[in-house]
Amino acid sequence: MMKKIFIKTFGCQMNEYDSNRIFDTVKKIGFEKTDVLDETDCYLLNTCHIRDKAKEKVYHDIGRIKKNFRSKKKPFVIIAGCVAQAENEEMLKREPYIDLVIGPQAYHKINPKIEEYFEKQKKLEETDFDAEAKFNYLNQIKNSSSKVSSFLTIQEGCDKFCHFCVVPYTRGPEYSRSFNEIIDEAKNLSFNGVKEITLLGQNVNAYNYDNYKLSDLILEIEKIPTIKRIRYTTSHPRDMTDDLIEVYGISKKLMPLVHLPVQSGSDKVLKLMNRKHLISDYIKTYERLKKINSKIEFSSDFIIAYPGEEEKDFNETFQLIKNIKFINSFSFIFSPRPGTAASNLKLIDKEISKERLEKVQKQLFEHQILMNKSLENQEINVLVENKTEENNKFFGRSEYMTSVIFDGNDEDVGQVIKVKINNSNQNTLFGEKVRKSEQKVA
Repeated sequence: MMKKIFIKTFGCQMNEYDSNRIFDTVKKIGFEKTDVLDETDCYLLNTCHIRDKAKEKVYHDIGRIKKNFRSKKKPFVIIAGCVAQAENEEMLKREPYIDLVIGPQAYHKINPKIEEYFEKQKKLEETDFDAEAKFNYLNQIKNSSSKVSSFLTIQEGCDKFCHFCVVPYTRGPEYSRSFNEIIDEAKNLSFNGVKEITLLGQNVNAYNYDNYKLSDLILEIEKIPTIKRIRYTTSHPRDMTDDLIEVYGISKKLMPLVHLPVQSGSDKVLKLMNRKHLISDYIKTYERLKKINSKIEFSSDFIIAYPGEEEKDFNETFQLIKNIKFINSFSFIFSPRPGTAASNLKLIDKEISKERLEKVQKQLFEHQILMNKSLENQEINVLVENKTEENNKFFGRSEYMTSVIFDGNDEDVGQVIKVKINNSNQNTLFGEKVRKSEQKVA
């Protein structure tokens, strides 16, 4: 009899990729996926440690599970991901309801660890760093993802050691997967029906395997006929190399949205963060990309009120936002991560931090709204992902990752079609499919 596993994922796209690969793995020992919590035999929580109170969210979630199964047989509970890596054995001591803690570089060991638990009924922790063994194992198991748009991890870990970031401690040093293994997985995803691939890495543009770089991967994946779009995330400004910049002038399938986290517009704050790049470098990259392809737009990440950020530094960040006009960005007030160099720094006053964040977000949202507004009454290319549950509408994304809701047909799913945008709001475009007889002559 098949056992049922319920997988809940917090955090980044890499965790989503990992959750899919974990399921591909546990299928081998008799698990099937369920979306019904009450019927699960195994509850797996894939965790993220980037945001504040991530650890406490795990314990709150476990509390809800305990309540849910108070009068039922307890499920086998696995905590995976970055919180598992950071907290490891402490989680087993603090919460007896947890049975297995496994870090993100040890997923190749999940099946034997599950089997060991059921054999010995002993709580287990596995948080060794072994990215090579992990991917060597996963390469033998086909990626079963068949969504129109899917993720593909090409690189893990980080050697940058930004003072605010926990990634080097939870994902380990930078590791790049084999070029051929990645291409094989991309071809397999294409065979499954995937039309768009997003290449993932903590420092995705630091990818380097036998002198193959990210640009080489993009141009090779582009040769797969049924892959229509290619994206990548997350990048570091220091790794925007000449070859990667130049590929934007060559590739027909690489989307014109560059997500390049700057974190601050102040060189002083960047130095405090140990970011190892200057604003002048960032602007040069921006200008080069815009010159190569005028359609390119930027999105970014911003940490507001980093310890040591003065009013002058904040104003420099605000001015950078106004100048570049980022169309979609993430912005947060600094929150310390245990174990990082910035964990014990003196925080900026909460009210000042909140005021700065509100000002930044207002400006960022204004750019987002104006970008969407500029597309009204225009025909744009949309990759159709699925039919929505409400109102018989269809959902897809623009070249800039903006959500598009429109009237279409079932046969449009998986296709890039023309959609006329009728109206918009901050996050979404609304329109209707352009029939072939209505399409403008190029």
